[in-house]
Amino acid sequence: MPMWAWIVCGLLLVGLIAAGLLVYRLRLVRLAGTPVLLRPLPADADEGWRHGSIHYTDDAILYFRLSSLRLGPSVTLSRRRIEVSGRRSRVGTESEIMDPDMVVAEITVGRRGQEPAYELAMAPAAMTAFQSWLEARAPRRARRRPAA
Repeated sequence: MPMWAWIVCGLLLVGLIAAGLLVYRLRLVRLAGTPVLLRPLPADADEGWRHGSIHYTDDAILYFRLSSLRLGPSVTLSRRRIEVSGRRSRVGTESEIMDPDMVVAEITVGRRGQEPAYELAMAPAAMTAFQSWLEARAPRRARRRPAA
């Protein structure tokens, strides 16, 4: 077999693997989780938003970016460290990428008084579920006692 045939076969194999990963990722993101838009801060107005979904666990939120080939989550936010520092409506050209009823929450990950680390946009019902999930976490002082 000529060398160019091996190269073509190798490229086809790499392409099939990439397509399989993309299909797996899209299926994972679309079938499970809550659709959201997320952007890290600081960001210029109307820039940095990424479509994806969040999946709730007992200890964290896992954010899966829609356009990523990564098998695991793109961002993991610890439940104990998340604080909602503010809410706002869509502004500027955000109306072009967001549904009309979406709410934007500014969240910090860490201690109070820090600058917001992310903005998270989701439907009002999803925002209520997110807020309930945060409020249902164990108090910061609560610790498990070792078995005697």
